[in-house]
Amino acid sequence: MYRHVFWDMGGTLVDTYPQLDRALAAVVADHGGSVDVHEVSRLTRVSTGHAVAHLSARFGVPEAAFEAAEEALKARWRATPAPAMPGAAALLHDVRAAGGLNLVVTHRDRTSAESLLTGIGLEVDDLISTADGYPRKPDPAMYRAMLERHGLDPAQCLAVGDRPIDAEAAAGAGLATATLESPEAPVDDEADHSVATLDELRPLLGLAPAR
Repeated sequence: MYRHVFWDMGGTLVDTYPQLDRALAAVVADHGGSVDVHEVSRLTRVSTGHAVAHLSARFGVPEAAFEAAEEALKARWRATPAPAMPGAAALLHDVRAAGGLNLVVTHRDRTSAESLLTGIGLEVDDLISTADGYPRKPDPAMYRAMLERHGLDPAQCLAVGDRPIDAEAAAGAGLATATLESPEAPVDDEADHSVATLDELRPLLGLAPAR
């Protein structure tokens, strides 16, 4: 069992994918094409950049159009944030109550990330971002820095994400890994654990089932 949790944000703590997937599919539709949103989901689970490049090449739509749609979505989220993933608030609370730390490792800008977490009522113990000068995942630098900052034993830590790069980066720092998947967009990676809901992490953390 693990005590401390290293969290990714989008797609893990925050349910960003449904709106993002629909926004990218809408760009295709606006340019006269058609793509199933579930297909877009499988692309964005690799990365947003991967999805944009693939859809742009397939439908002949400029990448800038997809990027503009993503930026517009982020602007809307500043006023109306994407919701927390089901079970996230209760799980964060229970990890803390058991003496563990909730630590966020994200590509998102620090100010944006902190504002989003506050807006949806999720309280974490620390956050590290590429905006702090660290390379993007799958480089393990952010995970190593967070371990050092809190003096943690990697054997007591579980890293939770939704993409292969999350698992790869965390494993590079010696952490056990768990991938949150969805039936619409299964993830092909080598994480130690695969879960369909956040509540399925509870046994790994020695926590009682959610009420």
